[in-house]
Amino acid sequence: MRRRAVRLLTVTTAVAALMSALVLVAIPAAAAGQASGRSGGLVVRTDKGFVRGSIRGGHREFLGIPYAAPPVGDLRWQPAEEHARWKGVLDATRFGSPCPQVGGAFGPASTNEDCLFLNVSTPAGSDPVDRLPVMFWIHGGALVSGAGSLYDPSQLVARGVVVVTINYRLGELGFLAHSALAPSPGGPAGNYGLTDQQEALRWTQRNIRRFGGDPANVTIFGESAGGLSVHSQLVSPLARGVFAKAIVESGAYAMTQASLAEAEKAGSAFASQVGCTGQSATCLRGVPVATLLTNQGSIVNPNLDGRVLTQSIGPALAAGNFNRVPVIEGTNHDEWALFVALTELITGHPLAAANYVAAIQQTLGVSAPVAQFLAGFYPLTNYGGNPSLALTALGTDAIFACNARAALRSMSGFVPTFQYEFSDQNAPPFFKVSFPMGAYHAAELQYLFANLDGTLTADQRKLSADMVGYWTQFARTGSPNSPARRAWPAYMSAAEMFQSLVPPSPAPSSGFAAEHQCSVWGG
Repeated sequence: MRRRAVRLLTVTTAVAALMSALVLVAIPAAAAGQASGRSGGLVVRTDKGFVRGSIRGGHREFLGIPYAAPPVGDLRWQPAEEHARWKGVLDATRFGSPCPQVGGAFGPASTNEDCLFLNVSTPAGSDPVDRLPVMFWIHGGALVSGAGSLYDPSQLVARGVVVVTINYRLGELGFLAHSALAPSPGGPAGNYGLTDQQEALRWTQRNIRRFGGDPANVTIFGESAGGLSVHSQLVSPLARGVFAKAIVESGAYAMTQASLAEAEKAGSAFASQVGCTGQSATCLRGVPVATLLTNQGSIVNPNLDGRVLTQSIGPALAAGNFNRVPVIEGTNHDEWALFVALTELITGHPLAAANYVAAIQQTLGVSAPVAQFLAGFYPLTNYGGNPSLALTALGTDAIFACNARAALRSMSGFVPTFQYEFSDQNAPPFFKVSFPMGAYHAAELQYLFANLDGTLTADQRKLSADMVGYWTQFARTGSPNSPARRAWPAYMSAAEMFQSLVPPSPAPSSGFAAEHQCSVWGG
């Protein structure tokens, strides 16, 4: 029966130089003195033109830099392309538009397809000769919401790293697979948002040195759908060589991807839904953004298009078919609490005990008998009779924790790996519900990004400082360890040690598989 449950749950250089020289002539003398990028200059030359940033606090900001051609018109549902050059100095003091999404708690409303912008934050005095570590953030939001502008990286930058945050295409605009959009019959379709991330990484390789960063030392990191994106880039052959390290935060929830045929079948149904019964690319490219947003689902996933992704994430990691770089991977102790809480807010009432098994069915997409079987491993009596807490534990283990363990076990045979579990049971909640949310999904973000921290206690601020230290040290050296903080053991399949991120001081721990019942879930 367990095996059955597991099966069901596998859920031309010279010309460019001349043009740059001509543009430099047009820059006022005072700015030209800064254009080399030395001494923390606010005008920096990129390969497409000059940008002027600003100073905020102790770091420089260059916001809203276009890294790819606007994906509009005939470029809608095409892989990302390089941006054209611009003349003069681009104002990089304001964020660019978020990508199209329905507004909500996890991202701002937008219908603007011209959204492929990135932001660079550097220490105030950074210089091209510094070659600082680069941290490249991929935001979460179920691949349907979010924006790079939502994350203030100043705590990370203060530790001597350069941080890049990005927008990328979301929802059906980012991931629709349809045969009419393929370059040839049976050719790749979908995963456009992943190609955006790769184009932004290539921009970083070409340009980050002039901002004080080291293109040979880029760490990609992301949370939730951003973590899934990091996994996707780890296994994508097109991302080879554009990053040197990876951090996956709560991103192991989708280790198997749909085939191109399955994704295109869903794409055809979506085309009919938005009025393109003839299934033509011309019709699809003419559908208003608002119509696309109204008809898309609340979550999307990449597919095995044969170009960006040629193999599902789980099997690729297990076979060693991935870009072999050091990896930190981790989860939060009570991941699923966020989703149980959201359901409570939507329905207006807590989960009732009588509906517990049905909630398992809905959460995992399994039959009633399987749900009843699984409930036996998470009896309400173990959770004080509270079905919200029981479902939180079950969902955390099935969808996040044990998948992350499986990924770690796979990667540890090929590259240095480090596991964490964020376990602050008193993490400030996003909202109040009838049950304690503990270390819920995304709770760790407020310990890493400055603008998300408004209510941390003194002990939690100590944890935050340690986490920022671990993350930036890993970006610097490929190991989170330094004399400044508690040692973090490398992950090994035999010992399975992980770092428990608890206030006030993280510490090594063990017993993850037993606590999260990974024998039930095949992780």
